[in-house]
Amino acid sequence: MTPPVEPEKAAKQDRRRGDFFGISALASALLSGLAGEKLSQSLDSGGWISVVGISLTILFALIWAIYNAPIGLRRYRRWRTGAPAGGSELHTAAEEAEQWQLSLGSDAGGMAAAEWFQQREPELRELLATEKAREDNADDFARVCDALETWYLRRQDARRLLELSELLAAVADGCGRRDLAELAAARAATAYRLIGDWEAASTRLGVSDNIATHGRTAAALTTRRQVERALLHLARAEQSPAGSDRDEAVLNARDRLDDARLNRPGPDLAGEVAIQINLAIVHLYQQDPESALDQLRPAAARASVAGDASALAHALELTGVAAWLQRSPQEAKRWWQQAEHLYSEVDEPEGRARCLQHLGSAEVVANRLDNARAFLEQSADLRADPSVHPLLTHYLKASREPGDSPPTPDERPRRTPATWLRRKLSRWWH
Repeated sequence: MTPPVEPEKAAKQDRRRGDFFGISALASALLSGLAGEKLSQSLDSGGWISVVGISLTILFALIWAIYNAPIGLRRYRRWRTGAPAGGSELHTAAEEAEQWQLSLGSDAGGMAAAEWFQQREPELRELLATEKAREDNADDFARVCDALETWYLRRQDARRLLELSELLAAVADGCGRRDLAELAAARAATAYRLIGDWEAASTRLGVSDNIATHGRTAAALTTRRQVERALLHLARAEQSPAGSDRDEAVLNARDRLDDARLNRPGPDLAGEVAIQINLAIVHLYQQDPESALDQLRPAAARASVAGDASALAHALELTGVAAWLQRSPQEAKRWWQQAEHLYSEVDEPEGRARCLQHLGSAEVVANRLDNARAFLEQSADLRADPSVHPLLTHYLKASREPGDSPPTPDERPRRTPATWLRRKLSRWWH
């Protein structure tokens, strides 16, 4: 894919074209005057050349003024707001963060991108806190927030994500940007879902609906809300015992994902992969591994073509869950090992922790407790607070205290966030 022309380069190209016409106007005036003078001396004529020359001079001067008017207007606005003429630090950070965001989770540069965010995340937060939001830099605020959102979701950092949504809401309010307010409310819904406050998440989605604009990001934000509602239903299913409540939540999630697939903005390979993975999760909750595999096989193929190692790893992880449901434990473990390897290549600790938990719980079922304990302890080490993962705690206890082993490993699938939507939205903040 050809990278977009950077704003600074585009501005330089515009200035070069403007300078060309300015020089042309000056050259035309000089040459026409010189030619008219010479012809007047030799032929006692040349007035018509002067007329043509003056006309060309005026034409080139007008074109030069038109080309340079936007540059002058931008400089005037910078002078009024006190912004630096050479471009702000926020704009530079937005450009850099956006480029690294696109590499997160990819098989080319995923690890380097993770290292960049690990090092620069505190600086980006400080920049957002200290930079004054204005109408002319609101998009740069949004782009930095979008990149940090992707990072926080990979780290499951709901608190930082909520702070990010509140900051963007303040920027939107100060600059009168309804589109950013709509996005901020949807982002807050994601944060509250991760925290476990489903009522607040639903409320924020309703707020985002009410703010909804008809601008260039409207279609992508509508799809994001549909996917977010599906993830919210799946979160309820994850916390519900088997029965009618879980079944209803899963069916509601499927309806929202079907709506997202039908209404997503244009052809989008990454979007199709995300929706297919979540539909596979729906089928796994319904104990239908064959239908899940019908979604996972094309999802894995598309993720591989797109170079999205994170999505590919998730598809392989869920393929292992499907294999376990089909009573093929050895095949399931092979898929989980492959997924764990891919997660480690793109530095995605939560994905690695899940795969190690799958492998450890399978070893508990097979009564290979030493192996189980090694896998499960690695999983716990990768998680900031293992106590919030009750199944991990349960299997660790089972591996350390032999007794009645659980009949199945952790087979509740994990939902995948719609990172593809954030990437699409980030391209529209220019």
